Amino acid sequence: MSGQNSEHDMIEQILRMCCPASTQTAGQDSQAAQAFIQLMDEMPGGFLLYYAYRGEEIIYANQSLLRMFQCDTMEEFRALTGNSFRGLVHPDDLDEVEESIRSQIEASQYDLDYVEYRVRRKDGSIGWIEDYGHFVHSESVGDVFYVFLGDTTVKHERLLRERALLINEGREKEEKLRSLIQQYDQERSLINQEYLRQLEVIEGLSINYESICFISLDEDMVLPYRLSRRTSALLYDQLSNRSYRQFIQGYVDLWVHPEDRELVIRAVSPDYIREKLAGSQTYYFNYRVLVEGETQYLQLRVVNVSHESGRCMAVLGCRRVDEEIQQQMEQQALLAEALDKANSAITSKNTFLSNMSHDMRTPLNAIFGFTSLAKLNLGNPELARSYLDRVETSGRQLLDMIDKVLRASALSQKSAGVDTVECNLRETVENIYEFLCPQAEEKDITFTLDCSKLTHTIAYADQEKLKQLIMYLVNNAVTYTNPGGRVSISAAEAEELPNDYAVYRFVVEDTGIGISPDFLEKVFEPFSREKNTTLSGVHGIGLGLAIVKNLVDMMGGTLDVKSEVNVGSTFTVTLAFRVLPDPDRLQAPISSKKTAQRLLLVEDNDINREIAEELLGRMGFDIDSAENGQIALDKVTGSPPGRYDLILMDLQMPVMDGWQAAAAIRALPNPALSQLPIVALSANMLDSDQQRSKDCGINAHLLKPMDLALLVSTIEELTGTRCPA
Repeated sequence: MSGQNSEHDMIEQILRMCCPASTQTAGQDSQAAQAFIQLMDEMPGGFLLYYAYRGEEIIYANQSLLRMFQCDTMEEFRALTGNSFRGLVHPDDLDEVEESIRSQIEASQYDLDYVEYRVRRKDGSIGWIEDYGHFVHSESVGDVFYVFLGDTTVKHERLLRERALLINEGREKEEKLRSLIQQYDQERSLINQEYLRQLEVIEGLSINYESICFISLDEDMVLPYRLSRRTSALLYDQLSNRSYRQFIQGYVDLWVHPEDRELVIRAVSPDYIREKLAGSQTYYFNYRVLVEGETQYLQLRVVNVSHESGRCMAVLGCRRVDEEIQQQMEQQALLAEALDKANSAITSKNTFLSNMSHDMRTPLNAIFGFTSLAKLNLGNPELARSYLDRVETSGRQLLDMIDKVLRASALSQKSAGVDTVECNLRETVENIYEFLCPQAEEKDITFTLDCSKLTHTIAYADQEKLKQLIMYLVNNAVTYTNPGGRVSISAAEAEELPNDYAVYRFVVEDTGIGISPDFLEKVFEPFSREKNTTLSGVHGIGLGLAIVKNLVDMMGGTLDVKSEVNVGSTFTVTLAFRVLPDPDRLQAPISSKKTAQRLLLVEDNDINREIAEELLGRMGFDIDSAENGQIALDKVTGSPPGRYDLILMDLQMPVMDGWQAAAAIRALPNPALSQLPIVALSANMLDSDQQRSKDCGINAHLLKPMDLALLVSTIEELTGTRCPA
């Protein structure tokens, strides 16, 4: 009981110090102190009074603070903390907390000091506390701190989740603030006007709002509860009434962004506030202010607190919303960017489908048309053969389109890798030159090759990708060069680098139709063509150069282009390879004697199997067929050594696919059988498929449709025997 009397007397002394009016009686002071204690006990946040001396002895703590420390009585709380503010703070934080409080008091004797620290609860658990305190000095009372405290343990524990919950929490806090303001308005008629000065309660519970003002439109009055840097410059005395209209006009002129001034003037005009609050308890709007040239985003919320008919009173709360606005702006920018990309993708897709439909139907029309003409002229073998040659040309044109689409798709998925092997750069370029010579001669194009500046012809490189990118560039040059023009290929060693590396430069130059400066900027984009087939008369789907660019990037090189309309184009590919000295290579000689070779053909498709059997049989090969990998494995396992010279293996088959069959054959115990050459014949063209073939022990991976010349040369290379035809 004596402790309670001491607290009561102390509160009375503090109230007497804060309210020194001579007209109050002792009984009035006692009643006021009791009302203040009751108010503090009912407030949701903690409240603490303690001496600034006498070991920082605790004078009073409200019920909310006791609950924070899991104490039921003040005696428990005093025992837990040693009846001292120093015992309340976690020992590891004490020095920093007291230093922070001291420095803040020295910096400003009027503002609340703020610190955050850890505490140890009754059960031993650690919690976090926000501390808003103020130092008071009185001759009669002495030096005292009064502190508003909040439990922030949950905030620290859920820090990572706060961003996602920011908007919802903001709305909850706004609603809580509105509820507190309404509650305050209801209680204000029951509490002496002098106690309204204790609005530090709101200060502690409405942290998000940097300015809070009470306005009465009927009296043209504004009374601030909390002031920011902007509002404090206009309200010199926080507890004095000011003209609302003058306050708003001064605020707008001094701080509001010029582009938002009309908006703010209208949104906070007395007539507009009355109109909005007549149909709603609250409304808000966002606007911008300028602080030392920096644009900041604020939100002003107006809450109706009128409780008397015919009167209009409200609370204005202002808070920073830079982060929310920035998130909205970023989201809008992302949505706009995504929309642009989607529209661009739709346009590219529609253009591609339109061009693809036209360019695929053109060779298809030729295939069907010349096939019909060949059937009508079976009695004229020479004419029928010419029609069939055109069918073959159109088929290869169609195959080239499909091949480019598949390669572009594979490269876009980043599924391809660089397979570095030992290769002959001169032979690679010469093979491309020889392959395209007939096409150039047919168009009467002067076609030249220069490899004289290759010092090291043998290097470690991805031969297949190098062949593809040079083939695409040279084929484009021949295709887009008019009859009588010139196309040249050159391969040169630009410079030799340390560690056995050298820089190679492959140049494809033509006197073709050229590329306009505007289109040069997007010449490497997929499905891009300066003119469609109808306008240019040249078939293509706009993927060749995109594939070339991807291949060069994958190989770590550079691709440059120079072009002028109606003059020609020059494409330069620069790559670095590890080189080898060119030894006198002795290749295993291929016997000039033609021998009938027995091949095991593994193909599940009846039509494909029939075509291969007929073509290879006419060339003099002895063919044995199997419908799937399991049958092929059984035939090889049960055959004597030497029965088969080579296996032609399809890959996608039922029961057992070609990869599984090849791996099983390589695992046979008899070396004469397990080392049989295996050539894959498949429509699987991706680099990952070819790598899988290599991993399964397949010697060569050839693509369908079957290229007989390439197949024959591969068989001869693997068997070391000249083919029969």
